[in-house]
Amino acid sequence: MSKHRAIAMSSLFPMFLKLAGRRCLVVGAGAIAGPKIESLLSAGAQVLVVAPQASERVRQLAAGGRVLWEARDFRPADLAGIFLAVVATSSPETNDSVFREAAGCGVLCNVVDDPERCDFYYPAVVRRGQLQIAISTGGSSPALAQRIRKELEQHFETEYEAWVEELARARRELLRRQMHPTRRLLLLHGLASREAFREFTRRKRSAQGRPA
Repeated sequence: MSKHRAIAMSSLFPMFLKLAGRRCLVVGAGAIAGPKIESLLSAGAQVLVVAPQASERVRQLAAGGRVLWEARDFRPADLAGIFLAVVATSSPETNDSVFREAAGCGVLCNVVDDPERCDFYYPAVVRRGQLQIAISTGGSSPALAQRIRKELEQHFETEYEAWVEELARARRELLRRQMHPTRRLLLLHGLASREAFREFTRRKRSAQGRPA
């Protein structure tokens, strides 16, 4: 591994992006590109897909107006106004070309399964409603990230989704009250404690007639 590559991997900045209303480009419309397109749509992004051919699912999304599909090869002008780009084609030349053009435009780019041509990586994600836990190995071992995701899914039960919603309501109520900030902080941490989760789970299962 080169020194530059090692530095790049050690300095990854973890974040959760708000993509709602942002224009994103996907070059490629096959089986690999499909899930990437779906994930962008689930985040509320406006998705432009550029590919000469498309899978049936992408065609359906285009027919339903959920994505804009341009049935042609990539053009540098496609990057105009784009927030981030995902490249998933079977052509190494096309993948490299899009990545270089994106870099020149300051557009974040991910070439699927090509860590050297990625400004960001797709993490393995545990989702429990608004609770999201992302795991990344910096592109080194997606298989390890998937294994850890499965382990965390067993640890973070499905009840977490409803609990996070309850915590959000409780937080809004506490923020409306007049109290010392330190007192509010202690209450918020108490509400988010493991003991509080166990009590929430016990009440929820009892209400459903299930063993607590």
